[in-house]
Amino acid sequence: MEPNALPETTTARLQIGDQVEVDIGPVAHGGHFVARYNGQVIFVRHAITGERALVEITSVSAKIAWGDAIVIHTKSEHRVVAPCSFAAPSGCGGCDFQHVDLEYQRELKRQVIVEQFLRVAKMELDLDVLPVEPSDGLHWRTRMDFAVSPAGHLGLFASRSNQVVELNDCKIAVPEIDIASLATRRWSGDSRVEVAASSAHEVNVSRGGRSISGPTQLHETVGRHTFEISPAAFWQSHKSAPTTLVAAAIEALNPLDGDEVCDLYAGVGLFTAEISRLVGDRGTVHLIESDHKAIADAHKIFKGSKNVQVHSGRVEHKLSAVKRADLILLDPPRTGAGEMVITAIVRFKPRTIVYVSCDPASLARDAKLLFDAGYDLDHIVGFDLFPMTHHVECVAQFSPKK
Repeated sequence: MEPNALPETTTARLQIGDQVEVDIGPVAHGGHFVARYNGQVIFVRHAITGERALVEITSVSAKIAWGDAIVIHTKSEHRVVAPCSFAAPSGCGGCDFQHVDLEYQRELKRQVIVEQFLRVAKMELDLDVLPVEPSDGLHWRTRMDFAVSPAGHLGLFASRSNQVVELNDCKIAVPEIDIASLATRRWSGDSRVEVAASSAHEVNVSRGGRSISGPTQLHETVGRHTFEISPAAFWQSHKSAPTTLVAAAIEALNPLDGDEVCDLYAGVGLFTAEISRLVGDRGTVHLIESDHKAIADAHKIFKGSKNVQVHSGRVEHKLSAVKRADLILLDPPRTGAGEMVITAIVRFKPRTIVYVSCDPASLARDAKLLFDAGYDLDHIVGFDLFPMTHHVECVAQFSPKK
């Protein structure tokens, strides 16, 4: 037993700072692994299933404790040296799995998706989580949202904390963001420093929604389409995500000439651009988005497109303006679509619904709602568009029950 470790016979509730030796169990949604100590559940970071580790408690609630694995007594075969020095206990909270080899990271994400669907939707899944370039899982992130420390240094928050971990590098950021240079500056105030790098190698730095350097319009090219967007408008953060997701979603949706299509939570219209080309002049795409910056960009992008109708507002409110929908594509925020939206879209009786999701829990919940409303899950695939973190993107295809 470690010198500071609690004896296994103690029955007291765990407290912040306690150290306990535990066996590491399965992965949990959120980037932690489950361990138990005298009947208490601990969500552990920096560990891997099957390891035995000394865990220091960092946070507690009435029923659950959280902790960091600070000493690994029995190592997993999937453990690697984290490429970033900040990906360690007491370090940055941005990455969850840098200590895990990439192939096993994808297996862990697959396990989380399967567990969420089984628990929430009562569905058994068989799916793959596919790798995406770059193959080393580094230098992929094109959008960064930095905090500023009390000393005026650039940083990111520690896990489950408001503490800013000052840094001068981030291994998952694209090189164009040049964090080392940004870290040499002293930043007054506590406004976040937001950096966006485009596929055209443009870089914008903003604070509080105001651009302080770089172009105020970025150009993102996806296939045959180029989007001119505000740096503040939502755009997929992985540099390969737009191309990957458009290809997967369009294949699952299979839009035909003359189709009426709803693109919900559409942002600036990443999917709308290709869908509108495929449905042709006889078809229509209804782009629905509530974010003001994204909708302003969408109005500009599709100003000359006669088969695109841009609707500004919440999806559940604007769907009433749509009279027909052969196909539905939705890419909601992490909280998912929810019962009101699912009820609204199934009323159209679309032949296919394609759901792009960044959260397995909300996807599983909405999949159960679709199933209860008469739709089957035909296909689902995961994409590792957030390597080194616990996040995963899924594309799911639903069609009416036969």
